[in-house]
Amino acid sequence: QVKLVESGGGLVQAGGSLRLSCEAFGRTFSSYVIGWFREAPGKEREWIVDIRWSGGSTSYADSVKGRFTISRDNARNRVYLQMNSLKPEDTAVYYCATRVPGSSYAYWGQGTQVTVSS
Repeated sequence: QVKLVESGGGLVQAGGSLRLSCEAFGRTFSSYVIGWFREAPGKEREWIVDIRWSGGSTSYADSVKGRFTISRDNARNRVYLQMNSLKPEDTAVYYCATRVPGSSYAYWGQGTQVTVSS
């Protein structure tokens, strides 16, 4: 069993930055993939980035590539999402989730709200 807790959301002006954190409790990440998703009002949940805990390889959606950076802290069992050059369209609830490679995302956090004002 894995419990994920996100933090770091808030209100920021367009062009600003925020760093989200996802901390895992329970089973360690060792072989997992950790992803960040977001869900804006009236829209479907959208995958935006993921990282393999072992090796650290990453993948980004085009909508955030060049502005967002995912990283991990093995010692603290945390994954971070650094978000720069934020736009109003980045406003959403952001979720972290984890899965075993080749499987669907099985564990989700509760989400953290990010609001970008114009």
